[in-house]
Amino acid sequence: MIDIIKSVFLGIVEGITEWLPISSTGHMILVNEILREDGSFFTTDLYLYVIQLGAILAIATLYFKKLNPFSPSKTKQEKADTWQMWFKVIVACIPAAVIGLLLNDFMDKFANWAVISATLIIYGIAFIFIERRDKSASVKDMNGMTYKTAILIGLFQVLSIVPGTSRSGATILGAMIMGCSRGVAAEFSFFLAIPVMFGVSLLKIVTNDYAMTGSEWSLLLIGMAVAYIVSMLAVKFLVGYVRKHDFKVFGYYRIVLGILVIAYFTLIAA
Repeated sequence: MIDIIKSVFLGIVEGITEWLPISSTGHMILVNEILREDGSFFTTDLYLYVIQLGAILAIATLYFKKLNPFSPSKTKQEKADTWQMWFKVIVACIPAAVIGLLLNDFMDKFANWAVISATLIIYGIAFIFIERRDKSASVKDMNGMTYKTAILIGLFQVLSIVPGTSRSGATILGAMIMGCSRGVAAEFSFFLAIPVMFGVSLLKIVTNDYAMTGSEWSLLLIGMAVAYIVSMLAVKFLVGYVRKHDFKVFGYYRIVLGILVIAYFTLIAA
């Protein structure tokens, strides 16, 4: 029962933090450290990455029509635009597929509180700085995004292999630097997550030699289900939020959290 509660809690953390630019993997690692879960199933790459499949399904559910190029309700032009959007997503995924695969095992060594706190603070400052620029967005819808912009956003996504960076944070930040509106930046980040997160989860399943028990499979499925439900709510919140507000609040959150992490692990946990 305790393990079920932990998996539910981690599913909530994953569902909230995966789509907000505050680092889901960073939060998951920190929560496990605070809960003293060293060496448990919840700290394995298999659990930490495969639980993300629940979050991916939430995006597929919420944006099914927009993502579906075969929708009978779409016009011929709308179907063509949907294909173009998918091609841009694929192009943007190339840097992460190449560089991410090469550095995947190496970067796992940096999954500790010191690196996570540093990246939380650094990208928090970056969000505040970018939002304070007096610059209007030149890309206000997905059709206005060029392939060059897409691949540059993909290069920013590569930064997320550093623990604590946040995949959504890196891509949203990159998209805004490239002139995308907050809404376009958020949605493109969501769509990029589908092939990237599915690929990473599949990689962890294929390359991991961890032998899961029946109860561990149950815990993983529970976490995925909770992540799915919570992700639906988190995505709706973020989409509604960015229509009226900027991302500075997430920047401040990252800085405060980074400072609290440093304080906790240097003063309390030590």
